[in-house]
Parts: sequence; structure tokens; C-alpha cells
Amino acid sequence: MPAFDPQAMITRFRERAEAVRTRGMPPIEGAERQRFREQAQRDYTDYAMIGDAEAELVDGVLTLRIDLRPPEAREDGAAG
Repeated sequence: MPAFDPQAMITRFRERAEAVRTRGMPPIEGAERQRFREQAQRDYTDYAMIGDAEAELVDGVLTLRIDLRPPEAREDGAAG
């Protein structure tokens, strides 16, 4: 089994977020269409947050650090 690469995992989540953001709408109508859109937004948010995480693997424990503050409130002032 290959070694776990936290950065590769982060990259996969970034790719998933982009795939959700750019996927088309299936031919559904009404309430089902709204539910699909809401789920897509939740999926994108979750994937994008993990895709923006800083990952650290120490002694078999994976820690994801996700800064949810707005860019102007961060110490470095950079968007993440």
C-alpha cells in the first residue's frame, strides 16, 4: 500500500470542488431541481473548504487546518 499523501488528498478535493462547480444540471424540474442545486452548493462548499485546508500528518494523525475568517481578517491578509 502506498504512503498516504495529505497534499494529494487536498488536490483531489480541489478537483472535486471544481467538478461540482462546473457540472451541468440534469433534466429535472420543480422541487427536485431545487434540491439538486442545494446539494450541489453543499458539496461545493465542503470540497472547497477541504481543498483550501493545510494538511499535516504526524504520527498517523491527520490534521486539517481550515481558516474560515475572511481574507482581510487573516494574519497574512491573503485569500486562501
